[in-house]
Amino acid sequence: MNPVDIVIANVRIVPGLGPEDAPELADVLVRDGVIAEIAPTGRFVRNAGGHSAHSVLSSPRAEVVDAAGRHLIPGLWDEHVHFDLWTALARRIDLSPAASAAEAAALVAAAATPAGLVAGYGYRDGLWPDRAHKDLLDAALPGREVVLVSNDAHAVWLSSAALARFGGAGHPTGVLVEADAFDVIGRIRETPEDVDAWAAEAGRAAAARGVVGIHDLEMGYNLESWRRRMAAGFDALRVRSGVYADGFERAEGDGAATGTAFGPLLRVGCFKVITDGSLGSRTACCVDPYPGTQDHGVLAVPPDDLRGMLLRARALGLEPAVHAIGDEANRLALDAMTELRTGGRIEHAQLLREEDVPRFAAVGIAASVQPEHAMDDRDAAERYWPGRTGRAFMLRTLLDAGARVVFGSDAPVSPLDPWLGIAAAVTRSRDGRPPWHPEQAITAAEALACSVRTRIVPGEPADLVLLDADPLGDPASLRSMPVAATLLAGRFTHRLGL
Repeated sequence: MNPVDIVIANVRIVPGLGPEDAPELADVLVRDGVIAEIAPTGRFVRNAGGHSAHSVLSSPRAEVVDAAGRHLIPGLWDEHVHFDLWTALARRIDLSPAASAAEAAALVAAAATPAGLVAGYGYRDGLWPDRAHKDLLDAALPGREVVLVSNDAHAVWLSSAALARFGGAGHPTGVLVEADAFDVIGRIRETPEDVDAWAAEAGRAAAARGVVGIHDLEMGYNLESWRRRMAAGFDALRVRSGVYADGFERAEGDGAATGTAFGPLLRVGCFKVITDGSLGSRTACCVDPYPGTQDHGVLAVPPDDLRGMLLRARALGLEPAVHAIGDEANRLALDAMTELRTGGRIEHAQLLREEDVPRFAAVGIAASVQPEHAMDDRDAAERYWPGRTGRAFMLRTLLDAGARVVFGSDAPVSPLDPWLGIAAAVTRSRDGRPPWHPEQAITAAEALACSVRTRIVPGEPADLVLLDADPLGDPASLRSMPVAATLLAGRFTHRLGL
């Protein structure tokens, strides 16, 4: 049984995330999963006779944890994940090293199992010198069913045998995008037993990076999966489980409005709708066409349809989370959400028109962004959004305009590790490259504020993270930030060296 009282002693509360008058070294008293009191170090520590130095430490099962001067922050949230997909794709053939379609086909051929479906994930074809095509897969693995998922999960590359299985026989290239790709991805899922076991492992790994909660935007009605997992003992994370339009009736039957609780760790998240594609698959809906074409990308949900979905979601009590990557998709989403006064969030907000930035704060729409995508997409953006990259990932501009900004990973598109996004937001750099549009960099304090839902003050949940380095110190340390401990409602979900 967990102690009723825990004192986390000798901590340095990171400025801006706790009381303005926090002592340099503090003790944090946790009672029944909530921060009860913060005081100068020594106030709650028992004396040699075993009695408390302060009456609030009254439980005989109290525990004192000496943090030895470590830095304390609130628990981190990943505000945009596809959790089942993250757990499953991590176990497929890794195609991220491939620098061409031919290399990707060779990787698949070398790693394929002797029988069954051959599945891979992570190819990025936007900068390849050759084209993904079914003939390459047919030559590498004759007669085999091969399904390769792009890094952004907005495209799949299939062999002829896989096309025949999934209803795409006769497709000219074998590369399917958007709704057709989502359909294939949804039909190659593993068993619930496997995914639940992987989810437990992924939850522990996330906790080891200081994560206390996720907003899971997995396609389908995933609330049922999370109820099953929580009933079976999953307790590593708080989960907000999103709803798509095809789940409206089930949500209504369950009374599943945004914020509805299904146990202490599980609540309903937002209504997710995908209105355009992605940069990586060249399907993001943009004002300007892609170079050398008349193609502006894919508008998956026309404005009238979007308004109807938003109205239906509002009737069910579901706040919207609208996927929009291209600047035209963002304009249209802002139009509909402003007209209907929905509030909620735009997911990604990756490319924006300057005139659209103030609209976020004006009507209370949050920008839910993935800073690490800027590092992944910088070269593709320069090729496919020439002359516009100064309007991509506009973190500094959004914050200066008063917008609420929250960070996520979009795992599996980037790893479920908030420190990667924090580092990208602060340095605008990775792998030793020069910063990309450093004018859009934000401070470490601001990036942390975009990554948490609580503060270190009395009355807040005791969702806390102890760090072995100062997150406001050397920005070069952010990507590998050492996490000593993570607490969720005052319970350790990760503990190392304490």
